[in-house]
Amino acid sequence: MKELFLILCAYLIGSIPTALIVSRKFFGIDIREFGSGNMGATNTFRVLGSKYGTIVMVCDILKGMAAVALYNFLPYYLQQGSGLDRTNLMIGLGLSAVLGHVFPVWADFKGGKGVATLFGMILAIQPVIAGSCVAVFLLVLYVTRFVSLSSILAGLMLPISVLWIWNEHEILYRIFALFVALLIIITHQKNIGKLLRGVESRIPILKYRDKRKNRQK
Repeated sequence: MKELFLILCAYLIGSIPTALIVSRKFFGIDIREFGSGNMGATNTFRVLGSKYGTIVMVCDILKGMAAVALYNFLPYYLQQGSGLDRTNLMIGLGLSAVLGHVFPVWADFKGGKGVATLFGMILAIQPVIAGSCVAVFLLVLYVTRFVSLSSILAGLMLPISVLWIWNEHEILYRIFALFVALLIIITHQKNIGKLLRGVESRIPILKYRDKRKNRQK
């Protein structure tokens, strides 16, 4: 019963509409009415710029981390429970936060794609594996400036890390890694189509680097 209550709390944490709050507070707009209509960090980067996009991304990551940390309120998992029990609960809490981000009760159930919150969840459960995913994300973002492509490849890096590089033995963790990769691909279907057609928009970072390159040509 206590676990169910914490899972509900995790969902409510994930439901905090960070992008909506920032867009209304600083610009007086609903972020969902602009760009892709998505209430996530990627659309915030496109519509509001890198400063506010970064703020939203960090806050969404913290939502995932905070949700996973709720397991600390149950002494059983700290003192007597097995590592597997604790990991299972952490995954459940994290996924509830992601669900809240995608379907936020505070914002008419119209949220984002949950990538940043997913990363925060993985960071709290397994920081080493999360580090490999963020490395892929940053490298692809630096080279291409496509957040969608960076997110997709970082998501694919998760099962690669869990199943092969680190060879995690817990079955639920393996299933979770594959599920996350599949979820990211499904939620980015429109972006994949735009990438294939060459019409996907880049976020406004490293634009000065690009301007220098264009002047040198």
